[in-house]
Amino acid sequence: MNDSMAQSSSRGDTADYLPVGAALLSASTITGDDVCNMKDEKLGKIHDVMLDVTEGKIRYAVLASGGFLGMGDRLFAVPWKALMLDKENKCFMLDVDVERLKNAPGFDKDKWPNMADASWNSTVESYYAR
Repeated sequence: MNDSMAQSSSRGDTADYLPVGAALLSASTITGDDVCNMKDEKLGKIHDVMLDVTEGKIRYAVLASGGFLGMGDRLFAVPWKALMLDKENKCFMLDVDVERLKNAPGFDKDKWPNMADASWNSTVESYYAR
């Protein structure tokens, strides 16, 4: 990794942040990992990973947030490119505050959207665009 890939945040300049694609991890290893924002607030956990098999890449991390012990969780499809891996703290970082996440396009665990729908995809991608 070169120094230009490292990013700093409120955790300090020594935190080792990487764009998610800069490391190889299995989907089963990251399922259940915490997702925090830049203020060290926990946003939720990675519930699943969605693959675009046509293009051969990861499209979304499905974030579970807001519930207690897995009950009442709301799910959010977060574009993979919006996440950063914090190797030091073994979590993922998402540059979104808690209130913005609460208003993000989400869905119920029993009623997933059609993630292949171009309109849905555009809405989600633009919501998390920096």
